[in-house]
Amino acid sequence: MTLRLGYGTNGLTDLRLDDALGLLADLGYDGVGLTLDHMHLDPLGPDLADRTRRVARRLTGLGLGVTVETGARYVLDSRRKHGPSLLDPDPDARAARVALLLRAVDVAADLGAHAVHCFSGVVPPATGAADGVDAGRDVVWQRLADALGPVLDAAAGAGVPLAVEPEPGHLLATLADFHHLRALLGDPEPLGLTLDIGHCQCLEPASPVDCVKEAAPWLRHVQIEDMRRGVHEHLPFGDGEIDFPPVLEALAATGYTGLTVVELPRHSHAGPEMARTSLDFLRRATGTTNGAAPC
Repeated sequence: MTLRLGYGTNGLTDLRLDDALGLLADLGYDGVGLTLDHMHLDPLGPDLADRTRRVARRLTGLGLGVTVETGARYVLDSRRKHGPSLLDPDPDARAARVALLLRAVDVAADLGAHAVHCFSGVVPPATGAADGVDAGRDVVWQRLADALGPVLDAAAGAGVPLAVEPEPGHLLATLADFHHLRALLGDPEPLGLTLDIGHCQCLEPASPVDCVKEAAPWLRHVQIEDMRRGVHEHLPFGDGEIDFPPVLEALAATGYTGLTVVELPRHSHAGPEMARTSLDFLRRATGTTNGAAPC
């Protein structure tokens, strides 16, 4: 099984999108994790459909696959990181995030993306006071389920799975939380998982290898970087604690056919070099020659 390697545009924010895509193709990447944001493919700007068609042509010309990611920090609120979220107490604020995800599904369909990525958001501090301390967690879980309903419907109609990411510090932080959401929603077919390998090292009780094996049936998108136990900091490969060859072997053994995307959003200042060295590392870790990873 061959792993398809990509690099996230949230780690190339100092480059124009066209230049970033050209760089990744020249380096030998198979695809790109495209974060919808103001500096690249702005989901709130004018003529989105036309701009998306141009990006689709560029991706096709370069032979790059794509995942659409929705983790831009300030795309909806210029003063509040990742705000508003799907858990916001204000229904209008939640609706703005839902609208962004619906737009992301349309973009993904037009690009031929293999998945749309999203996450839950942080539990609002006022939840307990507003809804009752005992009921607070159930309330925000239901908010999340209700907000994702129309997005999952749109994903089903577009034929593009929604890949929810467990994110440290968020309501949905672990694989167990993903399964809780899945049960709450009735296990809808379009609902899948984004597995971040670094997050597994950071806070999952199981090892990254075991997390990959556990997550296999629901894998729709994979992000990868190094990390240390208990510290949510995305690190270049070799700067953390993860033993990557067994992780990549386990990932290949699942039969996952989507992209495995390097996620280094805090290293944009050195984006081109990080993209080069990351691909070199992953090729060595998989015994790769000439860009093919025989696993």
